[in-house]
Amino acid sequence: MPRTIHKTEQPVVLEGFQAVLKPSKFGYSLSTVIDESMIEALEVDRAENIKWAESRLKNPKRSTLKPEPWEEVSNGQYKVKFSYNDETKPPIVDTEGTPITDESTPLYSGSKVKVAFYQKPYILKDGVTYGTSLKLVGVQVVSVSSAAGTDSGNLSSEDVAELFGNTKGYKATEPNVVPSTDAEVDDF
Repeated sequence: MPRTIHKTEQPVVLEGFQAVLKPSKFGYSLSTVIDESMIEALEVDRAENIKWAESRLKNPKRSTLKPEPWEEVSNGQYKVKFSYNDETKPPIVDTEGTPITDESTPLYSGSKVKVAFYQKPYILKDGVTYGTSLKLVGVQVVSVSSAAGTDSGNLSSEDVAELFGNTKGYKATEPNVVPSTDAEVDDF
């Protein structure tokens, strides 16, 4: 089954807890909000993936379809979450395509990135529960924010850099951390 790689043409803002470069105790994760046009493409892709999974179920009449791997958070805005481990960690590059390897780079909620990912069908070991998941294949960091208190395919750092091209913004060699205007200061 061919894999369709979806990518955000415009930068998206990271939302909520992030463990992009350095894993938390639950592994790596990245969450962001994407718009309805991306969801429309994902829904077409999901229908094809579901059809593939249904053809491999043990007992289709007793099967359970899991919900979509995205959730509407406001009108036309959908939250997507990606998780991965050291083996499936996607290449993460700056706006010039230079790989970002410094785990202390502040990729927190409010940072802007472009993401590339695909949708993968799955069937759980019980043989009756199925659905689709989103797998991250690459991340391009456009800007970082200091507001914080996958099957990755076979894309290399160079391939991810080529996929996104150059964009004005964050460079691993010249960090430009933008202070948050949302941060609250506690005076004790």
